[in-house]
Amino acid sequence: MSFVIPAVPQPALPVVGTDAQFPVNRIYCVGRNYVDHAIEMGATGREPPFFFMKPGDAIFPVAYDAEAQLPYPDKTEDFQYELELVVAIGKGGANIPVASALDHVWGYAIGLDMTRRDLQSEAKNLRRPWDTGKAFDHSAPVGPVHPAADVGPAGNRSITLRVNNETRQHSTVDKLIWNIEEMIAYLSGYFTLYPGDLIMTGTPAGVAPVVRGDRMECSIEGLGTLNIQVV
Repeated sequence: MSFVIPAVPQPALPVVGTDAQFPVNRIYCVGRNYVDHAIEMGATGREPPFFFMKPGDAIFPVAYDAEAQLPYPDKTEDFQYELELVVAIGKGGANIPVASALDHVWGYAIGLDMTRRDLQSEAKNLRRPWDTGKAFDHSAPVGPVHPAADVGPAGNRSITLRVNNETRQHSTVDKLIWNIEEMIAYLSGYFTLYPGDLIMTGTPAGVAPVVRGDRMECSIEGLGTLNIQVV
């Protein structure tokens, strides 16, 4: 196949312990999926899950062996972190039953849904899409993918974010309002999922801004720690 212009590079994430890469297709993000975060954002109860998207090339791969330098984006004065467990889809499908949803999971990773909160809030007030607040360049820092066959199910892993050595977010994955199986089943009723799709599963309470020079430590039990400086 030939193209009339150069094809863009395939976004990808490294796979832990190998030279292989996990190709990234689409990035689905579920909103307000921890009770404490839903409350801090003004919601209550077990609402139906809702999703928004980031483009695949919003991925900002972060390695374990070095501190990543995350650029502070333009057009914002309120750049906020949201630490999330990322689910990497290895087998596609539509209308996937809850009972077999985990069969579609290839692996897990640590990720951040970075947000230009002021732009998102403005869009909410105007009833406009969130793209400028959520889908910008480098808005999805994600670490290496761990095969589910090696690390097992998500279970009740702890999830913790520290900024400049101060704990800002801390919870466990079993506190998700909609668990991973339910998210996959619900989402696949609206979109056919494909291998390479990522699902950012939601963030605990404690979201707040970071500024240039801040250092974030992002940890999920069994998946390691990412170190990121905002520059």
